[in-house]
Amino acid sequence: MDFNTIRRLQLIGKVYGQINGIKSQVRKRIDNLYRRRIAPETVVSPEVARDMARFSFEAGRQIGLMVARDGTVEMVLVGEPNSIYIPDLPKSRGGRGRLRGLRFVHTHLKEEPLNQDDLMDLIFLRLDCIAAVRVDERGGAKEVEIAHIFPGCHGEHSGWEILPPEPCAAPRTDFLQLIGSLEDELEKNRRAESVETRKDRAILVSVAGSERRDVRASVKELEELAQAAGITVAETIIQRQRQVNPKYLIGKGKLGEIMVAALQHGVDLLIFDQELNPSQVRAITDTTELRVIDRTQLILDIFAQRAQSREGKIQVEMAQLKYLLPRLGVKDDALSRLRGGIGVRGPGETKLEINRRRIKDRIAHLDRELTAVRKNRSQRRSRRLRNELPIISIVGYTNAGKSTLLNTLTQSRVFVEDQLFATLDPTSRRLRFPRDLEVIVTDTVGFIRDLPSDLLEAFAATLEELHDADLLLHVVDVSSPQCEEHIRSVEDVLEQLGLQRKPILLALNKMDRLSDEEVTRAVRRFGGVPISALSTETLRPLISALEDRVERLVIEEAPEAAAEDSAEEGGAAPEDVAAGESLVL
Repeated sequence: MDFNTIRRLQLIGKVYGQINGIKSQVRKRIDNLYRRRIAPETVVSPEVARDMARFSFEAGRQIGLMVARDGTVEMVLVGEPNSIYIPDLPKSRGGRGRLRGLRFVHTHLKEEPLNQDDLMDLIFLRLDCIAAVRVDERGGAKEVEIAHIFPGCHGEHSGWEILPPEPCAAPRTDFLQLIGSLEDELEKNRRAESVETRKDRAILVSVAGSERRDVRASVKELEELAQAAGITVAETIIQRQRQVNPKYLIGKGKLGEIMVAALQHGVDLLIFDQELNPSQVRAITDTTELRVIDRTQLILDIFAQRAQSREGKIQVEMAQLKYLLPRLGVKDDALSRLRGGIGVRGPGETKLEINRRRIKDRIAHLDRELTAVRKNRSQRRSRRLRNELPIISIVGYTNAGKSTLLNTLTQSRVFVEDQLFATLDPTSRRLRFPRDLEVIVTDTVGFIRDLPSDLLEAFAATLEELHDADLLLHVVDVSSPQCEEHIRSVEDVLEQLGLQRKPILLALNKMDRLSDEEVTRAVRRFGGVPISALSTETLRPLISALEDRVERLVIEEAPEAAAEDSAEEGGAAPEDVAAGESLVL
């Protein structure tokens, strides 16, 4: 006998579900359903449908069979009179973008049609199809109703298709032809959408409880973050609900809709706009068998891709480990369950503790390295301050044009890209104004709303540059519809860093994308100086405003400098600041 035959014989008698109270003769007949084999071209053969109906009628409960594509009965289940529970199934074959390779056939004692629970099982388990054998009042198999996942684009259908009922004695549906056409269509959809790129594909999910305008802006930003991480967005799904589902964050019906969309688009990644707790990640992953990340983890992944300096890599790795630590138990079944008896720690618990200890040791090691980096940065800053050059730090929302403005002002070639978090590592350049004033201009990492606390803490060494700044140049993308929200987000971060009392000059960037009337309204509303970082001609008012502020700072600090009796020599260019060209407008 081959392995599969031995396995089937071993499984005989392993009937799942509500078997208590069933007569021994009926129980034995139900056990023998494991020996039956259904012709592969039929969903359920007339003989098997007849026996299932009779056994179900005698037991007074629903009976179900989980059948493989070759017609082998993989699982026999007994339920309640009006429902049946399907236990955990083995991991699906091939990949998450394919059907499971199993069909579920069960009885309905009152000749009722397929219900919502049946259709949810079809979707959540990604079954080939689900069929209900309608049992008449005499215990005969009357009709069979079949439903399958609809392979078309999401939105055109409810996600499934229910075929017209057909007589159990004369089935019309060719199962092999049906399943072949379904998988061909699903594969065609996946190839059509992935022909241009091999990037990861994801569905964005947002649970909205705020204004529609705010939700759209937040989801749009999440889409930009996904693109910055090199992820292709297949679809965006938003659910508005008054009360959040504590288990899945979203409703189970909407989760089924997401699974259908993932199957249709060949997606294996879900990105949530809201932060998920470890139990929610576990619940969604177990239910959908899809990879699940939230907005915070997406931002951390982007930072990990973009960090170039040793300092940046240390800070990002520390933030990732701190984010991972409380979620370590949900990564794998082997790490989250006790295997031993009372008072005994099993190998799963031991493995979990070992991994947690390693992460904590790694965090401590990175913290020591970051302390050394912070010390070196402090020494470089002290040398820079001894040169008594005023420092202007450019701050702003990510992708507002900070690095572009630095390049235009100092004739530099700092990397710029029209995407979120294009640059992470701080950059400093010397700049000489037309009035023969020399300053240091520093570009810092961009901010974003709800910046992850672990990331803000990890980047404290980088953001310490802002504490030594004499003036903060706040660059704003005035063409963005969320301009006001971006300004507020940056101000919130500056307040968290204790920098709200620093002198700030507002620069309204990307004025070239607005009409003159819109620019005038923006200046009247927010104040500041309108500019286009790509055009030196528009920077004259900004340069003049910066010179006025710097001169005022120099005058205010002159008495303090004169009072100090310093013998240190100055004038040499700081080692960590590249010399920029004199500004010519």
